[in-house]
Order: sequence, then C-alpha cells, then structure tokens
Amino acid sequence: MTQIDERTGRSMEQQVADGEVSGEQEPTPAEVLEWRRDDVFLPEADACPEEYPHLRNISAGFIFGGVVRPLEPAPPEYVTLPAAYTLPEEFLAIAQWNMLWEAAQFRRRFFDLDDLPEPMARIADLGDVNVTFVPRTRARYFEYAPLFHLLPKRVLDMFGLPLLRGGQWPFMADWSGIDDFLPPDFEARLARAWAWTVWPHLVSGSKMKAFSADDPIRLLAHNLDFWVPAVTATIQERLRDFPEVDKGKTPGPVTLEDGSVLAGAVAGNPRMGGQVWFGEDDARDAVVETVEAADRTGRLRGILDAVRSHRVEDDFSSHWSYAREDFERKLHGKRRKVTVKFVELTDTIPVQGPESEVLGNLITNDFLTLLDGRNRQIVVLLNSGVTSKTEIADVLGYANHSAVSKRLAQIRRAAEAYFDEN
Repeated sequence: MTQIDERTGRSMEQQVADGEVSGEQEPTPAEVLEWRRDDVFLPEADACPEEYPHLRNISAGFIFGGVVRPLEPAPPEYVTLPAAYTLPEEFLAIAQWNMLWEAAQFRRRFFDLDDLPEPMARIADLGDVNVTFVPRTRARYFEYAPLFHLLPKRVLDMFGLPLLRGGQWPFMADWSGIDDFLPPDFEARLARAWAWTVWPHLVSGSKMKAFSADDPIRLLAHNLDFWVPAVTATIQERLRDFPEVDKGKTPGPVTLEDGSVLAGAVAGNPRMGGQVWFGEDDARDAVVETVEAADRTGRLRGILDAVRSHRVEDDFSSHWSYAREDFERKLHGKRRKVTVKFVELTDTIPVQGPESEVLGNLITNDFLTLLDGRNRQIVVLLNSGVTSKTEIADVLGYANHSAVSKRLAQIRRAAEAYFDEN
C-alpha cells in the first residue's frame, strides 16, 4: 500500500527516488521523547515485589584484564561533574573510571591524565584519591540513586516518587536525560521516603510523628548525604562476595612502569558483576546492612545514644509515644517520690513544690486557680500566719478541724498532680 505524504501530496517512494528525503527518516521529537520515557520509567506491571526494587553492577572485566586492590581502601567519595557530557569518549572515561571501584584510591593509575576530560584530570592529578564521578543535576538523582533503589513501589507511591527502572552502581552513563523526568522536589520527597523507611531501625516503638520536626534523630534520618557513604559501603561489601572473572591473573605485587612496587596494593582478577540486591526482601536486608554500616561510616550508634541521653521536652511533638513516656517518667520520677508540704514565704503566696524548688508567683497563682474557694482560703490563711487547723476552722466557720484536715488532703493531692505535670 502506497502512503501519501499529506504535506506534499506525493508518495514516500517518489520523495526517496527524487532525493527529497532519505530512506530512513529521522525520528520526530515526540518519538525521541517517548523512547527516553520508556528508558526511564518502569511499567507498573513489572514492579512485582519479587523483582523490584533492584540495583545492578557491571563488571570491570568487560574492559580490563585485571585490577589493583588496595590492602586498605580509602573511604569512597562522590564528585559531581557538569552534566553536559555528550561525547562518547567522555562517557567512556567516566564509565571506565567508575567500573574500577575495587581499585579505590589507585584507579587513577589506569589512565593517562591527557586521556581524561579536564575536570576528571584535575581530580586525578590530586593523587591517590578514591572518588566516584556522577553528573551534577538539579534533582541530585545520581548522587542518591542507591538510596532511591532500596525503596519498594508502595513507598514510592506513598511519597509521590516516580517508578523508575532498576538502578546501576556505580554510575556509567545517562543516555536518557533522567533529570528531565523527575519532579522539582525530588530530593525532598526522597528524603521523606528514606526517613520513613529507616526510622524503625533508629527509634523502635515510637513513630516519627511523635517527635518534633527539629528532633536530632529525625533530622539525621532525612539527611541523605549522611546515608550515602553507608549505602555505598553496603554495596561494596556485597560486591566483594562476588566471584572473580578468570583473566589469568595471579594475586601478587603491583609493579609500576619504573620497576618499583606499588606499596599497599595487590594485583588480581576483577570481580563479576550482577544484581547487588533484587526484590523487596533483599532490599530490606540491604537497609539493615546500611544502618549497620552507618555506625562505621558516621558513628550512628554513638549519635543515637548521645541524643537519647540529652533529650529535652522540645524534641517531642504533641503525639504520645513510648519514647516520650519514658522521657517523662525519668524527668518527673523524683517529683513523684516527694511529699507535698506547705511552706511559708513571707513575701508571696505559699508554694507547693518538690524539695527546695520554688516555681514563683506565676505558677503558684496558676495552681491556686485549680482550687475551690474554701481550699484557696486555707492556703492564703497559711501564708498569713494562721497555721493551726483549729484556728483555720474558726476563721472559716467550721465546727471542728476535721473538715480542715480533709481539705488539706485535697490540696496536697491537687498540688501533687499539678506540679508533677509542670
């Protein structure tokens, strides 16, 4: 069937024959956009708990015949590069550098500085530094991708995050321009989703809403930069359990071009790639491992213990929680053991208070408003120097002091309840 181009009124065959168009048409912008979207988003039907979320790794063995492993790897860091990398050689340089994650601080020794893009060359020229390069984007997706790809679909839905295809670590290339498809507040949404996911591992038995917005542990849970080193350590620990690719390398010293030996390093075969985690259960285990790694990379347990030991009332919200109940029990424990007694102050209204603590006229006056007229009169009489129950009974018109004793007991109970709360 011959197709007629509505714009020209001529068939496609005629236009090709006359050289007006090529046999292979260039894709339209709409087609390119659709291809990019397909490369970014995962169809919902494919997001089953057995397979999603997942994160994969590509082995350096696809390109390199061996690796150099430091005996003591330096802590990895992320360095962002301008996102305008479009040339194949630039993509290749980043991919090759990042694939050598096992080489850690020694990976620069696989490259000539002249073969690296200028920003990468400047970092490599600093010496043996362990860095992973990622594009600098508005959403900071590539910096936080490992955390994002630990979240199951239900959590993504809960916080309005897009259902992206599986993640890749370390960063290799951004062929689809993923930043164009992420919401403007992607980083904030991810911070809330990650905090919700990790919170039960930080504070057991108490929901996050039971704490104020500026509670130190709540802020820490939302701090994605704090968690990136921990999740990176988790990824690398898992990858170190992968078998090696047989490249014929026998582990041994690393000999440099000048004949010297690279101290603190051993040569060997690169490890295989594969799924770092796969499915909800595996990702859940990786979250636990990330929390454990945070103790090594960021002294997490020490921070949590310090915060718990120095909590103040402002750390809590109005919501009840076991943590708040425990805090108040410890804070007011001494007050519940103190017997409320009447004390006489010469220049003010009597104060019912624990031990030697004086709460001042304002709180005392607030307390007096809780008493009925008769009980308030008794307190005032005590302050005026009328301390005998019989004298108080006479002033108030009681037949004997029994009624006064009962009212004093009521006042003590009211004082205990009031000052225990305040």
